[in-house]
Amino acid sequence: MDYLKIPYLLDSMILAATAAGEAVLKIYQDDNFEVEIKSDNSPLTIADKEAHRIICEKLNTDFPGLPILSEESEQITFEERKDWTTFFLVDPLDGTKEFINRNGEFTINIALIHGIEAIAGVVYVPVERKLYYGDTVSFKSFLDFEGTKKQLFTRNLSMDLPIKIVASRRHGKQKLEEFLDQAEDLFPSTNVINIGSSIKLCLLAEGKADFYPRLAPTCEWDTAASHAIVKAAGGDVLDMNLEPLRYNTKEDCLNPNFVVVGDLNVNWKGLFPSLFSFER
Repeated sequence: MDYLKIPYLLDSMILAATAAGEAVLKIYQDDNFEVEIKSDNSPLTIADKEAHRIICEKLNTDFPGLPILSEESEQITFEERKDWTTFFLVDPLDGTKEFINRNGEFTINIALIHGIEAIAGVVYVPVERKLYYGDTVSFKSFLDFEGTKKQLFTRNLSMDLPIKIVASRRHGKQKLEEFLDQAEDLFPSTNVINIGSSIKLCLLAEGKADFYPRLAPTCEWDTAASHAIVKAAGGDVLDMNLEPLRYNTKEDCLNPNFVVVGDLNVNWKGLFPSLFSFER
């Protein structure tokens, strides 16, 4: 991997994500879009398809030698993918259910994978026109919003202050309640932020939250872009053995249960031992 090319790759990823986001926003503002149900029972809209088309067209034009794995791609077997050294991993519309429910909490996600690591990522929030991006070569992440560019840093955990926990709107609620009971015994209070899509991970990158436990199924394209952003801001996305999530290592693209942490100096497993023993 020629790491000198990272800025050029990121520029292209940003242009692809924002163009797709603007197209998605136009569809979002039209009440007449149809919803299909895919074989895995997840929803699909014309916005997913259009974002996929725009992103693939841009990336294929700018970097014709780099493969693209998208949630909306035709099935690509691991036999074909296993020899990929560097590729784009794309979720054209993360949070399709949030899109359908019209709460604005959906994103466009584009990651650059090298080996088994997410080394660069772009997350665009169309409704707010917020652009998160970063890479683990420069180890810098940024938020572009309303004409201002701000470097992102995760925050240090303090046992003397309320812990800020991010949670999914739709998944893993029962186990989360058990975890919150433990947290309330350890901290002065707990603040829970329920929100959809990759915005959850971006809040940790911004230093607006401390911890996000994910105890329900996700796919690699759900996490890769925001994983790179969080890592470049000082945190990480870890499995239940506290190892960073890996990408493109097996036939299916499912992630294990994981946690997103802002402060890497905390013994999270020691703090919440029962959480890390949870089996899906």
